[in-house]
Amino acid sequence: MSWWMRVRLTSNLSVTAVSLLAAFGVQAGGPTTSVQAEYLMTVYANLEAGQVVDVGMVVFNAPTGWVEGPRIKGKLVPPSGDWGHILPSGVFRLDVRGSIQTDDGEIIFISYNGIRQCPKESNERFLKGELIKSEDCYFLMAPTFETKSEKYGWLNGLQAVGKMTEHKRADHVAYDIFALK
Repeated sequence: MSWWMRVRLTSNLSVTAVSLLAAFGVQAGGPTTSVQAEYLMTVYANLEAGQVVDVGMVVFNAPTGWVEGPRIKGKLVPPSGDWGHILPSGVFRLDVRGSIQTDDGEIIFISYNGIRQCPKESNERFLKGELIKSEDCYFLMAPTFETKSEKYGWLNGLQAVGKMTEHKRADHVAYDIFALK
């Protein structure tokens, strides 16, 4: 098949595909749904100094902390930690896993990935040990939960998002977490 025939065939298939999508009401250019968020909890994790694995990875132990929200209250218990990946661009990618013990003795596993990207000035303040707040950095995550508890089983079926409220190097990090609907 010649080059020109392939171009015409591809062009005809593209026009046909767009026509079919339009016929079924599928169009690009704007959202067709919306997302709402409901406050779920605040997580406060005490952090130990990071263990540098190599130039691109740091591991942080989070030995203690707490969680509190309208339907949940408890503490962070070991094992809990963050395997952070530092990209060449300076973006920090979170890979967090933790254990929550509720005030009524149930265990909930929380895990999330996320992004921390701070302007140079904020990052310098952070590295000096100063407290940074949510307005200082882009610092978001996407938690999920797992538990065998009947009382907290509703957590198994939801996707959450979180935003850092404050972070101090080798001290603590706090997030507000919201359930997406």
